Amino acid sequence: MKETVSDLLQSALAALQSEGTLPADQTFTPQVGNTKDKSHGDYACNIALVASKAAGCPPRQLAEALIGKLPKSKAVEKVEIAGPGFINFFMSTASAFEVVNTILDEGESFGRNDQGKAEKVQVEFVSANPTGPLHVGHGRGAAIGDCLSRLLEANGYDVTREFYYNDAGAQINNLALSVQARVKGLTPEDESWPADGYRGDYIVDVAKAYLAGETVTADDREVTAKADPEDRDAILEFAVAYLRREQDLDLRAFGVEFDVYFLESSLYKEGKVEATVKRLQESGYTYEQDGALWLKTTEFGDDKDRVMRKKDGGYTYFLPDVAYHLDKWQRGFTTVINEQGADHHSTVTRVRAGLQALNAGIPKGWPDYVLHQMVMVTRSGQEVKISKRAGSYVTIRDLIDEVGRDATRFFLAARRVDSQLTFDIDLARSQTNENPVYYIQYAHARICSVLRKLAEEGVQRGRNECVGDLELLTLDEEKELANQLAKYPELIINSAAQREPHHLTHYLRDLAGQFHTYYNAHKVLIEDTATRDARVSLYLAIRQVIENGLDLLGVSAPEEM
Repeated sequence: MKETVSDLLQSALAALQSEGTLPADQTFTPQVGNTKDKSHGDYACNIALVASKAAGCPPRQLAEALIGKLPKSKAVEKVEIAGPGFINFFMSTASAFEVVNTILDEGESFGRNDQGKAEKVQVEFVSANPTGPLHVGHGRGAAIGDCLSRLLEANGYDVTREFYYNDAGAQINNLALSVQARVKGLTPEDESWPADGYRGDYIVDVAKAYLAGETVTADDREVTAKADPEDRDAILEFAVAYLRREQDLDLRAFGVEFDVYFLESSLYKEGKVEATVKRLQESGYTYEQDGALWLKTTEFGDDKDRVMRKKDGGYTYFLPDVAYHLDKWQRGFTTVINEQGADHHSTVTRVRAGLQALNAGIPKGWPDYVLHQMVMVTRSGQEVKISKRAGSYVTIRDLIDEVGRDATRFFLAARRVDSQLTFDIDLARSQTNENPVYYIQYAHARICSVLRKLAEEGVQRGRNECVGDLELLTLDEEKELANQLAKYPELIINSAAQREPHHLTHYLRDLAGQFHTYYNAHKVLIEDTATRDARVSLYLAIRQVIENGLDLLGVSAPEEM
């Protein structure tokens, strides 16, 4: 319906341009939005305020002229001018329910579009070090990254999900030392325990598997333990493979899969880090100082220059990041989105500066970043900090075991990414209207229950079969439900464009709330079969949109609860 209003305004603008009221050599694009107050109509547009200067007349006068040129349309009941010159559109009841037919015709495709035109987009998310189980912060990244990937696919983009393993550096060495200590029978209480060693019970599991000579299969390799307590390289190789497999199992339990697993170590093995250093040196943006190699990141907006290669010959962490992103660019990803924790904020400017210094034709501001804030887990009003398995943090598997995949995914995606999130285990487990995922799923289940009762009465309705005269839907609540359904396609476009999946969780909560209010106030299985059939058609449309939305969140739509 919003498109209908926009088209009508475009026609009116063209008519005013043809008669000279508006300049013919300018382009005017009406921005049509939903009204917050229904007394102001269904849609509003400020084009009269925007174009009044070009017209040389007050906005209200231009608004009157535009209304006079609007083509006749059965979709519009009336048009009013409000305030300084806003144009408010009140849509006819019949037009409001056209969306029901559209939803039932398109089914699972409703809300999807080809706006992306199959453009290649890479979304990198989670990217945890293979040193332990995934914590709740990784879980939030997984929920946001996967939902964003689904939203982009719904908008016609060709999405590649990528996981970057930091399988090189000090943390990996600490992992090997920790497992080796356990293999030798040491515990964290022993004086000789590694200073930065990992203390969780999972280290015991890795050590036992290593001593037992087990074979583990990660996504790209199979490693058999040598069971030699002195062979630290063998211990490291086995431990990394073991924990990569464990993380993969955590992600599968969470319903998240990746297309590409990229190893930091491959950048060194294939010479890509050294090649990047050479290219930066040739570009003229490096210099030697105090025995270290520096990059002139201040040339590209950083607050100070950064060390690339330390005195000892080792690289700082951002240099392989630059090499990695150059590899992404060379793989043909013109759009790359990195979903990471807010602790990566300082790397954004450095990585982008390094990429600009390469003179590789990479656009400024590439790649995109979506940085999420921390998660606090609570139970009975108290923060939960410890997981026996991990030793010092709550794992994503802990949450899945406590509240299930659906609630975990929904809750972790339900807030703005740049806001801190409190995960209330008690709320996530509750079967009340206060639990948003339960509330939404219950709306879907209620509709399915109505259809089962209808079938018991001998009335079979096809899954997306529109029966009945929708003009019989005359209640304000029914029109509001239809208007809410009509917002869904635009919501999918905006959520992907703004990189903010939480808009979808809020939308579904609002839709479920409107449905429950309507359900409690007005029966659908009534003797008036014509009205019954029309209401069931509206129910079917609501069910379809709830299913479609939950699918983009990776959450199930149960038929019984």
